[in-house]
Amino acid sequence: MSGSGVGEEIGAQGARSRALAVLRVRGRASAVALLPAAAAVVLLAGGATGRLTGGSWDTARWVVTGVAVVVLLCAAAVAAVIVRARPALSPTVEIAERSAPDLYRLVRDLADRMDVPAPSSIVLTPDCDSWLEDRTHPAHALAAAPTDRPGTATGTRTTPGTRTAPGNGTAHTPASAPGAGRGRATAAPVLVIGSPFLWWMRVAELRAVLAPVVAGTGPAAHPDIAAARRFVRGLDAAVALPGRPGLGLVRRAALGFVGRIARLLLRACGEHAALMERGVASAASERAQGVDYGVRIVAQEQVGLAYAGWDRLLTRVALPAWRMGRWPSRLDVGVVSALTELSRRDRLAEGFTSRLGERPACDLLEEPGAVDEAASLLAARLFHGGPAASGPDWSPVDWQQYPEEVVDRKWRTEAARLHRVLDDMGVRRSARPGGSTADPSAVPGPTLERVMDHLAGQGEEAGDALAAGISAEVAREEADAVPTVPAPAPPVDAAGDALALRGTDPLPLFPLMPPRTGRELLADHVTAMVCCAAVDTAGAAPGLDWLDGPALLMDGKRRTDLAGGVLSLVEDGDVEPLRMWLASTGVRPEKPVRLV
Repeated sequence: MSGSGVGEEIGAQGARSRALAVLRVRGRASAVALLPAAAAVVLLAGGATGRLTGGSWDTARWVVTGVAVVVLLCAAAVAAVIVRARPALSPTVEIAERSAPDLYRLVRDLADRMDVPAPSSIVLTPDCDSWLEDRTHPAHALAAAPTDRPGTATGTRTTPGTRTAPGNGTAHTPASAPGAGRGRATAAPVLVIGSPFLWWMRVAELRAVLAPVVAGTGPAAHPDIAAARRFVRGLDAAVALPGRPGLGLVRRAALGFVGRIARLLLRACGEHAALMERGVASAASERAQGVDYGVRIVAQEQVGLAYAGWDRLLTRVALPAWRMGRWPSRLDVGVVSALTELSRRDRLAEGFTSRLGERPACDLLEEPGAVDEAASLLAARLFHGGPAASGPDWSPVDWQQYPEEVVDRKWRTEAARLHRVLDDMGVRRSARPGGSTADPSAVPGPTLERVMDHLAGQGEEAGDALAAGISAEVAREEADAVPTVPAPAPPVDAAGDALALRGTDPLPLFPLMPPRTGRELLADHVTAMVCCAAVDTAGAAPGLDWLDGPALLMDGKRRTDLAGGVLSLVEDGDVEPLRMWLASTGVRPEKPVRLV
């Protein structure tokens, strides 16, 4: 046996032994539940044979029998809830085979080369990760993805927290034996692929990254591992039940009891489950050693780069648009632009752009634009909590329109909020040159001068009060923007109904960034006011930087030297650095600006 074969066998054996340990926890729990019943049987048998008679034994028989009945009923109820608890589904964009035949062909070829079952279907997630997800739970039958492949069944989710990076050999929850099911129904897991991989990676790189993931359908097919995973997934789902909205007091109390039992069992088998997953991943990685191993080393660099670019794109570019009620409809295309820009700036990334001449993995899709749009909307829902469909206050935006429709509007909205707070604080507007501040007819409109005078002349307390007012205003606006009842995810009618949004509804929310402090919000709003003044009085223009988001362009070049002057004003009340910047760029702080 080769070295990789030995390693695979060791990993598989370790996973099976840990699976048995998980099942032993289940067995011990059952034994504890049956213990009062066993004692009751002994007492009843002793009474029937005349060996255990008398008043004390009769009392003990009745008490123990009653306790046994109560314990059995409670155990049966707990077991029923755990078995029927619906494990969470990862929110994904389903890809039918007719919309990506080349991608399905690539995955099946990988499975055939490694002699493992092919995944039952392929779905995309707006994240830089790939894994296998079991979708065989009966409660998820309606959420199963359509597939054109005969003889396969879709199946539901792995235990949360068991995902590992694709290069480590992710493996999750298949329920069929290696090589089985070529002509009959199987319960293979679903392959989840991070959508940024398809646009940034080349076809050979994607194949190399997916090899250890697809290999996970083999070593995890053992019945003990499948049973252990079902048990752990049920416990995990039962723990989450008391937190569901809309439960009455009685149901919440009952489910809380079940949740405590499930949490106790999870603690007992958690270490074994984690080691089981590690063994399955190790075995899958060993099995994939012979498939594109050299390419995989290079591809792992692209995984890290894609993650960095995706994170920058979401936090710096997409998040400002989402806050404005707009969602960029081509996020994955933006990843390519962001990473290309990163490669241009970073010497460590030199040579990465030379790959762009090779065939991108998104060519494996029949309708890449429709897939990108569906993944972009799902990303907005996951990371910002946006609505499930476009509307008057939630509309898509192309990258060409981003500077005008997002950046400029963002600046003017924040500048308007800044002046509203100043009005509420009773801060007088600056007068025209030569006018009198006491003359109401001489207030000319919102100016940058007004903001600078207030922050520079009133001390630190002025900045604190202004920051608090802006924070309260932002909090009120965000609270008003949250829908009271989340809308269900509609199917995406693209590529002949080949795409559909699936997953838990309402979707879980994964905020990208922690809440901004009052001083951070104040700095953002002062910066927005400066940018508005630059656009209106000095011929500047809003722009988009793929790595840093909204940008101020002057003479066609991005200005990166504004932050220092703004921070000096906001943090220290020192207005001189900002005045020097304004003088050097020709921005007129005394001129009124246009707001929304």
